[in-house]
Amino acid sequence: MRPDKPIVALVGRPNVGKSTLFNRLVGRRIAIVEDLPGTTRDRLYANAEWGGVSFLVVDTGGLTAIESDKGSPAQRTRGQGGSPPPIGQTAGVESGLFLKEMRRQAYIAIEEADVVIFLVDVEAGLTPDDQEIANVLRRSRKPVLLAVNKADSARRSAEAVEFYALGLGEPIAISALHGLGVGDLLDRLVEELASSSAQVVEEAAAQECPQIAIVGRPNVGKSSLLNRLLGQDRIIVSEVPGTTRDAIDTVLQFAGQPVVLIDTAGIRRRGKIQPGVEKHSVLRTMKAINRADVCLLILDARDVVTTQDQHIAGYILEEAKSVVVVVNKWDAVNKNAHTMQQYTQRIRSVLGFMDYVPVLFVSALTGQRVHQVLEVALQVWKERRYRISTSDLNQLVQDAVARHPPKSRTGRQLRFYYATQPEVDPPTFIFFVNDPELVHFSYQRYLENRIRELYHFTGTPLRMVFRGHAKSENKS
Repeated sequence: MRPDKPIVALVGRPNVGKSTLFNRLVGRRIAIVEDLPGTTRDRLYANAEWGGVSFLVVDTGGLTAIESDKGSPAQRTRGQGGSPPPIGQTAGVESGLFLKEMRRQAYIAIEEADVVIFLVDVEAGLTPDDQEIANVLRRSRKPVLLAVNKADSARRSAEAVEFYALGLGEPIAISALHGLGVGDLLDRLVEELASSSAQVVEEAAAQECPQIAIVGRPNVGKSSLLNRLLGQDRIIVSEVPGTTRDAIDTVLQFAGQPVVLIDTAGIRRRGKIQPGVEKHSVLRTMKAINRADVCLLILDARDVVTTQDQHIAGYILEEAKSVVVVVNKWDAVNKNAHTMQQYTQRIRSVLGFMDYVPVLFVSALTGQRVHQVLEVALQVWKERRYRISTSDLNQLVQDAVARHPPKSRTGRQLRFYYATQPEVDPPTFIFFVNDPELVHFSYQRYLENRIRELYHFTGTPLRMVFRGHAKSENKS
């Protein structure tokens, strides 16, 4: 699905400052910025606004000439002079392995863009790769703004005229890092958007849009699942763990409902997380979980459940997010009539505190049962937002206490006066009692189970709050 906003794509060679400009345009640090070519690989989207005009900005991986991909992976990752780059001076896993994929992602961004900002580097000067990219942009027939980055002095701004040779119009000298000239660039951008047929009036009342994060350990198939759900290669897929760096939002329509899917970097064990780019990626993933409504916790069927899966599930639960457990790579498992049941029992045993969570068995590779993922996730989202009327909730509590009265503690009996559900997302229940300290954990779990028996709240944690009531103040 195409969003109802014009799209602006940032393209250019690796390490010319696209992610820095991206962060500058959207007004916050979303894209990971490191002084290493190849840090950005997938298309990264975010909202931006200038002069009252809203648009989507797309950050892309660096474009290089076709010749750059020739040779073995080892040769492609060597530095100048044929020597290997120093350890720590590449963008994590071997960036050379992804040059073709990065270029393909950039081409897709150009194809869907309404305006392209072509970023070049005044320090490096005009390069053959810049010429090649300019040829690609001319063939695309898309409006192009030529931004000459790192022009943070009068001398460098004057040197920007060299890029007239690209034949893409007047170069706009900017410094993405310091913000110099970015306002002029945005003024030109708004003019282009206004003059193109792509400018769309945003709906006054936007539909509620569930945000669904795809999370899990590295290399369990998160990006493959997203690509299968979208029906296109939206994200670079590789067998090398750590390919996805940023939390990437994708909007689609499913059964008439707009949905935001958030692909995230894999979360490794804390002791295995490397400083720099990977550490930033994990922080982005944590933030993605925090802003999601529903998390798809992806497991690898070949590993069943690992300790790290438990840690990730625990973090999701700490954030009170709804969950669907998706067991991927089901096609790689030797099965009989009881295998699925055995796996389910194993998962529920290890993730026992999440026994209300649905478990799906899919194959992103073959598409097996993938259609169920969004169906279940949206149902979980709807139940997350369900509110029980106060009268029905109090009747439920009254019946639950009558069926199984709480045991007295230290000679005192727990009494319930009133219950209400003041919030959804997540569902929050407040119980007014004579003394909150009399509420044993087992009785809290009993009340939660009674609520779930009648109202399910599938996949969604419930917040249970117990407060003292004024009626009990004058009673011992």
